[in-house]
Amino acid sequence: MAKLVSKGIVKAAGMMKMDNRINYFKVAPDALETIMESEKYVRKTSIDKKLKELIKIRVSQINGCSYCLNMHTKAAEKLKVSTEKMNRLDNWKETEIFTEEEKAAFELAEHMTLISENGVSNRLYEQVRQYYNEKEYVELVMVIIQINTWNRLSIAMGNHAEVQ
Repeated sequence: MAKLVSKGIVKAAGMMKMDNRINYFKVAPDALETIMESEKYVRKTSIDKKLKELIKIRVSQINGCSYCLNMHTKAAEKLKVSTEKMNRLDNWKETEIFTEEEKAAFELAEHMTLISENGVSNRLYEQVRQYYNEKEYVELVMVIIQINTWNRLSIAMGNHAEVQ
């Protein structure tokens, strides 16, 4: 059943007029079905929804993906994430507005997004594990992988934020 839902979403998206380089949902439906399956997993994780959106915003800032940044900022607003938190994400280390748990997740997100520069050290792993159990650690990693996948796909395909 879940596979059918993913196929349906991909098929519907394939019929949309997309203002980018390629309608990748139409051209490569099997690839997008796989990405959508991962997306469904990420949506069901136990990680706080507000934190997930903040991670997605931060990773999109690092990657320079205006399309995803716009989308996840709107999603965070719907979840009533404070404007102050969203505005301070690019400087999260220097503010007390975020909990230590959130900061650990942001540091992991930054290190994974810039993995060739930073890696993920044992020190960072242990720091994150102070706040998240093994399953939650894997879930955080999957959230970060998923938004990096969407950022890279969106940038490569020429998606841009909607101008309002």
